[in-house]
Amino acid sequence: MALDELKSALPDYAKDLKLNLGSVIGNSELPQQQLWGTVLATAIASRSAVVLRALEPEARENLSPEAYQAAKAAAAIMAMNNVYYRTRHLLSDPEYGNLRAGLRMNVIGNPGVDQTDFELWSLAVSAINGCGMCLDSHEQVLRKAGVERETVQEAFKIAAVVQAVAATLDAEAVLAAA
Repeated sequence: MALDELKSALPDYAKDLKLNLGSVIGNSELPQQQLWGTVLATAIASRSAVVLRALEPEARENLSPEAYQAAKAAAAIMAMNNVYYRTRHLLSDPEYGNLRAGLRMNVIGNPGVDQTDFELWSLAVSAINGCGMCLDSHEQVLRKAGVERETVQEAFKIAAVVQAVAATLDAEAVLAAA
């Protein structure tokens, strides 16, 4: 299922999502690698087989093999980090912040692509997973690297739309089977 087929699969009540999906992907000002890495990482983070199957082929076409693997790595490592750091942040005992994580995160230091791209993808996945600590951390790294707020916003707009499309299509599949 290609992007147009994904948009066509959305029900009439989700017309805004159809328009937004076309806009955030089709009219994005992000460079191709940033755009498609964000799309792939957020499609994985959405946990929707339908969305991932629809968006992955075009992401693969638009990414180098290294960027393709790095976008998947961003989704994987942030799936772990977002749970760990969100939990640490939500616990009322501040002493957890002083404990060593003891979790391997080597890919963050050496993702195989430009660090800025990887940080952008990690931020987008963190938006889906709702980890405020990770969002702040990745946003600060991006801003220190000279990335404009509008670029950061593009990434979390993609995350928002991909997640909404995933939730809507998954809900429709459940309702159709009922």
